[in-house]
Amino acid sequence: MTAAPAGPVAQECVEGYLYRRPPLELLVLRRPPSRGSIWVPVSGKVDPTDRDLEAALRRELTEETGLRRPAELWDLDWHVPFEGPDGATWRLHAYAVEVEAGFVPRLSGEHDAYAWLAPDEAERRLHYPDNQEAVRRLLVRLSDGTPSPRRNV
Repeated sequence: MTAAPAGPVAQECVEGYLYRRPPLELLVLRRPPSRGSIWVPVSGKVDPTDRDLEAALRRELTEETGLRRPAELWDLDWHVPFEGPDGATWRLHAYAVEVEAGFVPRLSGEHDAYAWLAPDEAERRLHYPDNQEAVRRLLVRLSDGTPSPRRNV
């Protein structure tokens, strides 16, 4: 990801950091070779038909992993502007998504592999620095018990 350009936000995006416990593990997804074979969280653009950011995230969770009902979902308060592929300013919004311990993702064509990893390994494997920072924020929130707002879904 490149530095954020000046100007209004042209595209909102969402990211979901799926985790399960105990033990704490995070889900990372690998893009196919045509998309760089990089490891990423669930992510996508907010579509005009999405009612809000959370609706966009729920749609992406279902599309990319088959997840329909997370155990919990909460905003990581991590909103990162970046230069999109079109040169315009895009902004991502990161969310934590707890899943049941036995959840097995059903991958779409957007990814060719997944891994449940310990947090330190997930942070190392994620390609983008903002993804790594989101994982650190998730870990802080989980360790100090202050995920806010925390909602059962």
